[in-house]
Amino acid sequence: MDAPTPLAVTWQKAEGAVICAAGLWLYAGAETMLPIWAAVLLFFTPDLSFLAYLFGRRVGAVCYNMVHLYAAGIVTLALGHLWQAPLMWELGALWLAHCGLDRMLGYGLKSPQGFEFTHLGQIGRARHEKTQPKG
Repeated sequence: MDAPTPLAVTWQKAEGAVICAAGLWLYAGAETMLPIWAAVLLFFTPDLSFLAYLFGRRVGAVCYNMVHLYAAGIVTLALGHLWQAPLMWELGALWLAHCGLDRMLGYGLKSPQGFEFTHLGQIGRARHEKTQPKG
């Protein structure tokens, strides 16, 4: 996998920040709002998708990526609007904000190579090992 250019990563992180802010703004405008503890819990729920890595790198990457697409939050948000379902609207807004936060922090979509290989570059141990001198 070719490494992304630093400028491309910077732009995608900035985009993530905007998406996160938009999702939180949409959530704040919801008709009814969940208790703060529930909103925080639901905000981080998409990260449970990493458990799919128990079934292998390929399955883990597919499941993680499906849950971390901007489209997942957008579709949930849109359906909440169309069906006049305030809870679904809130879930979609929080989901979208979560995906934006992950991108802003550099956690990109995963490669079947492993959890630490993303479209924004390597993260975690793989990134650390890459920058350390041999010897």
